[in-house]
Parts: sequence; structure tokens; C-alpha cells
Amino acid sequence: MKLARVLGNVVATVKHESLTGVRLLLIQPQDHAGRPDGEPIIAADPLQAGPGELVEYIIGREAALALPVTFSPVDATVVRINDAVHASEASLSGEPT
Repeated sequence: MKLARVLGNVVATVKHESLTGVRLLLIQPQDHAGRPDGEPIIAADPLQAGPGELVEYIIGREAALALPVTFSPVDATVVRINDAVHASEASLSGEPT
């Protein structure tokens, strides 16, 4: 799973029938220190996360399996809404704790 911050909603006037009722979000992947990590991506959102929330997402085949209709055509799916992430400086730098 990877961390991301929700930037907002994505509106699609036409989408695959298996995605009917599934929200799409624009999310910004983040590293464990909370810094942006790459370009924003679109993710399916069965959990109803809101703008600004910190979420975890999965990609690939697992992303399709996490939706109510399995094997929906998605590349990323939000699977958890986090309240906070706590990490020590040592764990962020890769040093043993």
C-alpha cells in the first residue's frame, strides 16, 4: 500500500458499467515524510474519502479486486483512510531502531 493525499474529485460523464456508483478521486502520492512523490493519479474510491484526507491506495490487479465488482478496469483504488501517520526520524532514514 502507498500513501497519498486526496486533492479532489474526478467527474467522468462516461465510465465502464462496473464503475457505476464508484467515485473517482485525484490523489497525490506521498513519501513517508509527507512530501509529494510523483505526479497525481486517479483512483477509485469505495470508501468516500474527502479532499485533504490522507489515504492508502493499492495499484495493479489488487486495485481491481478491492472494488464491489471485481476486475473493474482501474489502476488504483483507495483502501484506507488514515487519521495520522507517526514515524521516527530513524525509521524515515532507514536506520535500524
